[in-house]
Amino acid sequence: MLAFAARTVVKPLGFLRPSSLMNVSSRFKAHQDSLPRLPVPALHQSLDLYLKALQPIVSEEEWAQTKQLVEEFQTAGGVGERLQKGLERRARKTENWLSEWWLKTAYLQYRQPLVIYSSPGVALPKQDFVDLQGQLRFAAKFIEGVLDFKAMVDNETLPVEYLGGKPLCMNQYYQILSSCRVPGPKQDTVISFSKTKKPPMHITVVHNYQFFELDVYHSDGTPLTSDQIFVQLEKIWNSSLQTNKEPVGILTSNHRNSWAKAYNTLIKDKVNRESVRSIQKSIFTLCLDAPMPRVSDDVYRSHVAGQMLHGGGGKLNSGNRWFDKTLQFIVAEDGSCGLVYEHAAAEGPPIIALVDHVIEFTMIQDLDIMVMVFHHFGKDFPKAEKLSPDAFVQMALQLAYYRIYKQACATYESASLRMFHLGRTDTIRSASVDSLAFVKAMDDPSVSEHQKVELLRKAVQAHRAYADQAIRGEAFDRHLLGLKLQAIEDLVSMPDIFMDTSYAVAMHFNLSTSQVPAKTDCVMFFGPVVPDGYGVCYNPMEAHINFSVSAYNSCAETNAARLAHYLEKALLDMRALLQNHPRAKL
Repeated sequence: MLAFAARTVVKPLGFLRPSSLMNVSSRFKAHQDSLPRLPVPALHQSLDLYLKALQPIVSEEEWAQTKQLVEEFQTAGGVGERLQKGLERRARKTENWLSEWWLKTAYLQYRQPLVIYSSPGVALPKQDFVDLQGQLRFAAKFIEGVLDFKAMVDNETLPVEYLGGKPLCMNQYYQILSSCRVPGPKQDTVISFSKTKKPPMHITVVHNYQFFELDVYHSDGTPLTSDQIFVQLEKIWNSSLQTNKEPVGILTSNHRNSWAKAYNTLIKDKVNRESVRSIQKSIFTLCLDAPMPRVSDDVYRSHVAGQMLHGGGGKLNSGNRWFDKTLQFIVAEDGSCGLVYEHAAAEGPPIIALVDHVIEFTMIQDLDIMVMVFHHFGKDFPKAEKLSPDAFVQMALQLAYYRIYKQACATYESASLRMFHLGRTDTIRSASVDSLAFVKAMDDPSVSEHQKVELLRKAVQAHRAYADQAIRGEAFDRHLLGLKLQAIEDLVSMPDIFMDTSYAVAMHFNLSTSQVPAKTDCVMFFGPVVPDGYGVCYNPMEAHINFSVSAYNSCAETNAARLAHYLEKALLDMRALLQNHPRAKL
């Protein structure tokens, strides 16, 4: 039984519906209708590309295991073929086989547990708490940061985002706070309380499996300061020291049908019903976790990811969650912290925007950003060598990363699909078999200079070819995602290739990169997408290149200045290599 002080219950005014696409005026309609539809690539083609992309970033044993799973997946008459046919049917019937999907059946009708299967976890940089006060003070500051973001949402002063000069739908930002998923027998619903007559003024705090309601606004509507929140968190902590409580929250991690039955039983009791409603209405949930079991540094990150994603199981922190809640922030005694979010209300970008805001609010000193102007040459040099400037820079990044870490990593570069009706993006994967062959050879004295030049040219051309393929809608990332969503829609058990370690490695982008060309002599910057990664943005001008490199200070293995230094050296070494072996004049 959950226990809270009883409060007035505000009935929700309505259910959250998937945001429909903005109406376009008739002037644009003709243009929109003239755009080609996003194609569904051939199954064997995408699976071949997937296996090729894995080769440089997973071990031979892992690759062999994945190859076997891929072969099973694409056997004639097998699950892959069935899912592919389903996708092709969908493409014939819809404007874009991918765009509307996640707003509908992928989440609310999905009956697998939210934990791992659906809800993403985000591990934030580890904090160094000297004592309990440190944990609670950080948590209080974190809450203050979220409330600061909420003020922009409430006042509708969030800056509108633009893509290619066109304003983007901001609806999802208004759904991530004060909302919750509610289990149903066949389909769940998402309820939002932010637009009710009396919007929620409280958050839920969970400690030792015990749930508390904490008002975070004064009666005049002003938010509590972090010092005032800290005092309240101390009270909560001191009144929940017993560790023998029933982990009721773990019920929310069950299969959706089982949880729907348990939920109906649970809310028959009046106190439970009021408690559950309080959690559902709360602005968000803060989970004050027990420390993780001590593990060696090399597996620490994987364990933190698990804590954020699922809580580590019933004996650890999985009972310290309410997985139906749209946003749960997690702060553990040992300094590991992050969040897990229920995916139905929003995609990643609004969540990440909120995280960025909170991190900036609490931990601005943690992001290590290095802006570098590379003066030696710009896009003029690769163009003179008949090489793509973007692919040239990407190969320099591969070389720099390899020289530091002695291995390749999953590398993300965004490719626009906007030549297609309702198209968004796909992934250009810069780490390839060809890039790895080049970076390994570059510092190998047994490889001749002539061979190195050939390997560099081949790697640059392979990158350019894959980029062109991606822009034509023939990359594999979104296709695999589509097959995964098709499996969810068909309610077949999740195919093994998506539960495979290699798939997780492929999606962990240690290098997240973006070319943002601008006429103005400027450079954008953004943070890494994983705690042990880098964010690299570049703007190639005619005679110089502007770079920004970011990493987290709290990650000992990454260092923005070091990557920037190695990047500069890689570019110069690649130029020297090409200049020493000029192309034969045709």
